[in-house]
Formats: sequence, structure tokens, C-alpha cells
Amino acid sequence: MKVVFALFISIAAFIAAGCSTGDDAVSQGDTFQFVSPGGKTVITYDPADRKQIATISGEDLVTGKPLSLDDPRFADKAVVINVWGSWCAPCRGESAALEEVYEKYKSQGVEFLGINLRDDRQSAQDFVTDRNVGFPSLYDFPGASLAALTTPTSVVPTTIVLDRQHRPAAVFLQAVDAQMLGDAVAKVVAESPQAAP
Repeated sequence: MKVVFALFISIAAFIAAGCSTGDDAVSQGDTFQFVSPGGKTVITYDPADRKQIATISGEDLVTGKPLSLDDPRFADKAVVINVWGSWCAPCRGESAALEEVYEKYKSQGVEFLGINLRDDRQSAQDFVTDRNVGFPSLYDFPGASLAALTTPTSVVPTTIVLDRQHRPAAVFLQAVDAQMLGDAVAKVVAESPQAAP
């Protein structure tokens, strides 16, 4: 069955501890939208079931400059989006795994983009510095870019692996380790850059 998900997110849902669930999947126009079917915490999509996501943009956490998924640095690259907060214990636990996978695959056409949520900016910047995070993050205290993305983000951390057309290939509604994330990224890297939508 073709899986395209819809979820409308409130700010309260961003900090909830549990996953949202849905019984079925429906197509919502031409953009990819998500829900967590049956409470799954790992969701994968075949290339034929993927749709473009809405663009996300905001301020770079560290520099304060505009940062967007439409920026040239992300063009024609697979992108791993990680939703995190310095207040989130699982985010602290998975940060080394994210950095390990980023360092391994960045030379193979993979970029990472964090979305820092509901956080004190200085605490978030300290998190990045202390853990030597090499990829940029959007500073998104209210969750505006996240709401536009319409991902199943009632859980923090959430990690989304996008293919080179910026279509979701995998979603993790849980903390990731280097092997599970690396396996998902490796599959996307192995796909043809010209894979048809």
C-alpha cells in the first residue's frame, strides 16, 4: 500500500513523550506528510512511495544567518535531518552516533541538518561546541519549521533520512545508533541519483 502520512502538530505535541499514531495513510496533494502508523518508531519508504517534503528554513543556531534545505550545500544530496534539544537526554546519547555517520558519509554526497527545538539558544550552542558537532542546525524554538515539514515529531529526537530528491526514505521516532542510521544512509547512497520520483 502506498504510504503517505498526515499529521498536524501543536506546540504541546512537540514536547510530549509519546508517539502519535494513525490507522491509515492518505495522500495529501503533492507533498509528503507523515503520521506514525500503528505506533511504529522506525518507518521506511520505497522510492515509489516517496514524495517531496515542504522546504524548511530558519536561522542557523550558531551564526544566526539564514539557513534552508534549499541552500546549494544540500542540492542533489541525501540529507539527514535530526530534531534535537539540549534538554533531551536521548539526544545527548545519540549525538556521537550522528557525528560518526556524518563523518563517514559526508564525502559520499550526504549532508546533515539539525533542528534545535524548544531550547535556550546558549545551551544549544554549548551542546554543539561540547560535542564537536560538525553540521549546522536551525534554531527553531517555537517549532515553526517543524510544523511546515509536517513530520511525526511528537517525539524528540526524531531523525529523517531524505534521498537526493529530498524525499523521505526513513524516519526514526527514537534515538538512533550509528549502525541503524548508517544502514539507512548507506541504502540511500546506493540508490541512483536519477531515481524517478
